[in-house]
Amino acid sequence: MSNTMEVYSNQLREFVKEHATGVAVVILTGAGLITVRRWMAGGVCRSKARLDGKTVLITGANTGIGKETAVDLAGRGARVILACRDLGRAERAAGEIRKRSGNGNVVVKQLDLASLQSVRTLATDLTASEERLDILINNAGIMMCPKWRTEEGFEMQFGVNHLGHFLLTNSLLELLKKSAPSRVVTVSSLAHEKGEIHFDDINLDKDYEPMKSYRQSKLANVLFSRELAKRLEGSGVTVYSLHPGVIRTELGRHLWPTIALWKRLLFRPLMLLIKTPWEGAQTTIYCAVDHSLHNTSGLYYSDCAPKQAAPQACDDEAAKRLWDISASMVGLA
Repeated sequence: MSNTMEVYSNQLREFVKEHATGVAVVILTGAGLITVRRWMAGGVCRSKARLDGKTVLITGANTGIGKETAVDLAGRGARVILACRDLGRAERAAGEIRKRSGNGNVVVKQLDLASLQSVRTLATDLTASEERLDILINNAGIMMCPKWRTEEGFEMQFGVNHLGHFLLTNSLLELLKKSAPSRVVTVSSLAHEKGEIHFDDINLDKDYEPMKSYRQSKLANVLFSRELAKRLEGSGVTVYSLHPGVIRTELGRHLWPTIALWKRLLFRPLMLLIKTPWEGAQTTIYCAVDHSLHNTSGLYYSDCAPKQAAPQACDDEAAKRLWDISASMVGLA
């Protein structure tokens, strides 16, 4: 046995000597990829905060970062409500979340953010059935879809990503205030940096482009959080918006088929470098539980740290104007 190992060792040394340059390139490339992968993974929420006796509502929690967020918060002892459009998938996710977290207090409620009536129905249900709501996480979203419309006729990405959550949050404010200190966490995106609110064509009827619409909706998330924080000042309800990172989730299901095959083949290996849903959920979890944020409200976060939002996301006049238009669109004006 020792002779065999010695032979293998000698052969390996000879191979390395003969291919020193190639071996060095492989090692350096591997080390570089590992470094990039760790950098892409971003920050991790280190908080050990418990949520026993508290209630959390997460929209779109049957998959991706929403589900990972639910697993974490359920593991901290919270009662977790999954608000999802597809009840079958949500029930299956709830079973997995109960098993992974060890917490059986995970319930499913139906919510279709493309229907304002569905939002109102859920809000009425929760107001009547829940004694408290400590954390509301506006997580659900749609990305790069064709020019679709919501049940009320609004452009789909703006309707689902912004208007649905705008109405849901406002409809649950009394419950959140009653449970203070409480939090509202809204998942936005780095895409907001190139976004613009098209006040004169909010549904993009004149010029619809999937990315243009997505960027507008994500900018709306940050502006909404900023204005909401001002309106809730002194109430005990704090507000946060965030960029979760580039993540391997179902969110890009409308985008991926539109990319040329050769580009998909080129991009596929790079997919291994981007965040997993668990990694992508960390900033959401951080904003939901970290004690250091207790007296902070209205800021934007990424990789479990505050980040400077784009200039147009810090425009107080635009934030108020968007609020007024949104309130009129959903019937709160």
